[in-house]
Amino acid sequence: MRDPPSQLARPAAATQDTEAQPVIDVRIRRMRRYGARHARRTAPSPKPTPRTTPKPNRTSPSTYRRTIQAALILLPLCAAAAMFRGPLPPPEATPLPSLPSLHRLSRPAQWALGALHVPQVWRHTKGEGVTVAVLDTGIHSTHPDLIGAVIDGPDLTGIARTAHAWGRHGTAMASLIAGRGHGPEHARGVMGVAPAANVLSIRVALESDDPRRQRDNGALAEGIRRAVDLGATVINMSLGGGHSSQEGSAAESAAVRYAVTRGAVLVASAGNDGAKGNGRTYPAAYPDVLAVGAVDDRLRITPYSNVSDYVSVLAPGSGILTATGSNSYAIGDGTSSASAMVAGIAALIRAEYPHLSSLQVRNAIERSAMRRPVGGPPFLGIADASGALAAAAEMAGDHIPELTKGSGAEGRESQSRQAANPFVTD
Repeated sequence: MRDPPSQLARPAAATQDTEAQPVIDVRIRRMRRYGARHARRTAPSPKPTPRTTPKPNRTSPSTYRRTIQAALILLPLCAAAAMFRGPLPPPEATPLPSLPSLHRLSRPAQWALGALHVPQVWRHTKGEGVTVAVLDTGIHSTHPDLIGAVIDGPDLTGIARTAHAWGRHGTAMASLIAGRGHGPEHARGVMGVAPAANVLSIRVALESDDPRRQRDNGALAEGIRRAVDLGATVINMSLGGGHSSQEGSAAESAAVRYAVTRGAVLVASAGNDGAKGNGRTYPAAYPDVLAVGAVDDRLRITPYSNVSDYVSVLAPGSGILTATGSNSYAIGDGTSSASAMVAGIAALIRAEYPHLSSLQVRNAIERSAMRRPVGGPPFLGIADASGALAAAAEMAGDHIPELTKGSGAEGRESQSRQAANPFVTD
């Protein structure tokens, strides 16, 4: 008996499905893999995750060198924005780092020595045997650049010294006059115009930011007389500013005459009111005082410098590096610095020609100031240490070697060495 057709079909169909199942599974798996790959290829790329780790610095060595060179050149000029005018009413000076980090930067920054032609004079004199009185806020005799150069004089202010409120401005002026540098061969620190001279410290004023500062207590007039009595032949007064300095006083005028008749050369800052009326400022405006205005490193009159008819000469007063305090340095602007450097020139003349009168020394400085500042008045010239010594020699009837001799390679090399260190010998 035959099976019904339906019964015969089921086993056959079942057998066929069982045998074809592995082939179908393989095809399905292949299709799934292809679909996954295709989906990955056509899907939009995800946004990259932002870097959280900074990229390594790939600055080239030459860029490093240029950056360092620019920093060394521009450091003094940038710091010059700190206006340091001492007892004159100025913005505060910006102190530079203390000794260790400034050692190798200080001497190249003293552009004023070359502008005044000081290194040429050092071949003949460095101010030996001369005492320059610094009537100011006091001098820190322990500063490394002033060791052995300071004579402590009287304090005429009647106000006790505090730890951080005295001697900054006075020390700065002293370093410009008789700074000796320090270290091996005096190669570090600030070198003054007359580095072999001594400075007599007479405190007659307080720092400009000291709230105890008084208008006038008679200290300046007494200080001038005491300076002469203590043997000073040059007196620097980087002082002025305020109402009292525009009037002067009979006592100060008499003290100035007392000093001049005894052979002292008096030098004072012309004042920093050039942009505020340009009036007369005392003690610079007394007739027997050599008043000094300021020029910048391009030998242009600075905007703040007084240039009235009482001003005698001009000298560098912008971007001037000085010692300050007991172990620091500062760069600043003001006619105070210009006055101190001209006082140093007077000390050089005094050392070489001690028998000249105070009027002759002053005339030598004024007559030799032949360089005219750009755009300045025709009656004002820039001080010249070399020319001043030559003029003093002429007045003394002396014949000295040409101050500009050695213009060849050997002479330039010698002057270059002395510009860094006046104590070198040829």
